[in-house]
Amino acid sequence: MRILHAAGAMFAERGYEAATVRDIAARAGVNQALIFRYFGSKKALLAEVMAQDGREQVSTTAPERLFETALRGVLAEGRGAGADRLLAVYLRSIGNADAAPETVRLLGEEYAGALAALSPAEDGTLRAQLAMAWLLGIGLMRVVVGQEPLASAAPDDVCAHVLAALDRLLPVLPAEGVTDVRP
Repeated sequence: MRILHAAGAMFAERGYEAATVRDIAARAGVNQALIFRYFGSKKALLAEVMAQDGREQVSTTAPERLFETALRGVLAEGRGAGADRLLAVYLRSIGNADAAPETVRLLGEEYAGALAALSPAEDGTLRAQLAMAWLLGIGLMRVVVGQEPLASAAPDDVCAHVLAALDRLLPVLPAEGVTDVRP
């Protein structure tokens, strides 16, 4: 747990490339060989840091609220520079062809599974994975690319539009609190 906490802090402060395993180990008070023993690589350590947060969210959030909670996490304002930077580090890392498949799989598997379990549709898993792809796309465009007007849009406005549109894909997700988004 100390290693994951230290790694999350280092990745958030310095970014993935500048954070070294040696510095992470020093912050955690362990030998860097221990990091390689438990995680295998710095890339796998980043994936585990992000997956840990995801697992906690999956285990503490009602499945029907999971997508909205994750979306609001991506859109959250005032989370602090560290959290924003760690999200940006993660989103940039999934663009690396070498890191993307495992990192995305680790973080998205439990979310998609929880969402798929809610859907009575025969293709519920596909629908859940499409919803997760949309969530990651929104994060990339807002956090990494900074695409306007999405980057500065109010989280409640983005949630209203996305949740209303998502109702067609996963109609079992609650739409309460979503205002009419028609022009």
